[in-house]
Amino acid sequence: MTSTKPDWFIGTDIVSVLRISNLLQKESDSFTSRVFTETEIAYCIDRKNPSIHFAGRFAAKEALKKAILSQNPDAIIPLKSLSIERLESGEPTVEYDAPLDCKVSISHTEEFAIAFALVRPKQ
Repeated sequence: MTSTKPDWFIGTDIVSVLRISNLLQKESDSFTSRVFTETEIAYCIDRKNPSIHFAGRFAAKEALKKAILSQNPDAIIPLKSLSIERLESGEPTVEYDAPLDCKVSISHTEEFAIAFALVRPKQ
């Protein structure tokens, strides 16, 4: 029997919007500059409720990190190396400097943000 690696690796994460809101209030600059790119920060700050959008992007980064580590357990992935961008259609896209195809889906309520990520080596 031949063992093959799966084509896609999955990751998921759920984040409390209140937790992110508290981090933004207590250590806004250090938290955002450590975790988010300037483009992400500008996008989130420009929204009606920035905490929800920061939480969604944080969940997406954590989900992506889990998916990448499923494929490569030795990878070192600073959260800031993953950038969650947005197409004109609203679809989130991933900018990451690695030979990977990455897909992410983000959803949120007033209380929680959740994200699912799929990652595979570029074909």
